[in-house]
Amino acid sequence: MAANNNRRMSGKKGAQVGSGGQRRKGLEGRGPTPPAEMRKGHKKNRIANAQAKRTQGRPSNRTGGPRGKATSEMVVGRNPVVEALREGVPAVTLYVQQFIDNDERVREALQLAGDRGGIHLMEAPRPELDRMTNGLNHQGLVLQVPPYEYAHPEDLVAAAYDEGQDPLIVALDGVTDPRNLGAVVRSVSAFGGHGVLVPERRAAGMTAGAWKTSAGTAARTPVARATNLTRALEQYKKAGIVVVGLAADGEHAVGDLAALEGPVVIVVGSEGKGLSRLVGETCDYRVRIPMPGGAESLNAGVAAGVVLYEAARRRA
Repeated sequence: MAANNNRRMSGKKGAQVGSGGQRRKGLEGRGPTPPAEMRKGHKKNRIANAQAKRTQGRPSNRTGGPRGKATSEMVVGRNPVVEALREGVPAVTLYVQQFIDNDERVREALQLAGDRGGIHLMEAPRPELDRMTNGLNHQGLVLQVPPYEYAHPEDLVAAAYDEGQDPLIVALDGVTDPRNLGAVVRSVSAFGGHGVLVPERRAAGMTAGAWKTSAGTAARTPVARATNLTRALEQYKKAGIVVVGLAADGEHAVGDLAALEGPVVIVVGSEGKGLSRLVGETCDYRVRIPMPGGAESLNAGVAAGVVLYEAARRRA
């Protein structure tokens, strides 16, 4: 009898010696039920997959195609994705790795995407996410940000006059850090400006980083893009708008410039090189920000904020 029991215990079928507790993990809870868009085989999952594939298949050009649109951007990593969703960065699709560890950041990302609405949730195997992100450390979360819809330079002027106000615009010359662009957008919004103008090439664009730094103000403050910044400024001058360039050796102090009371474009250069030669020659005035503390320069976001404050004070 004992020999027969031993044969049963050593066979492939039935219980095995020492198996107690091995299936305990299988009985543990697996967290909340995932949304319908992430459940394989569900109708909403198939619809989300199809829509995401169509979005990925659209042709685009990062440096600006015939319509001046940038390509979509991927935000990768658990912390960057959660921060982007918290700051309201526009998003098309949230990709979640299959069998991902369901930690606090993953749950928050799913919650934020679900609460916002309009963001497709897709489950993808790790190799697919590796391919999409060119091997970056995505940690199982990838957020697809749609191309930014840039305004036309003339739109900024038209919007101001539609509101019965003189245009107050900031143009950036050679500013390549998206965080500086986002900070300028935030300052323009804070001081009642009507938009930001950037060159199409060799300049920061409205990436997820710029959106985050703008603290949501990019949703209501337009950013226009010009093929040639000098020509765009010349067109503004023909429309009766004064072009004011910031320069460390400017002939006027910013607090003494009465031109800030009327229609004006404030041109801010990079912290290191300042204004380019052609843009500097196009300016009606070159103004400086007095800095008694001895600093040689300010970054674009801070410099724009100082001049915008002075313009808003004079207009008030």
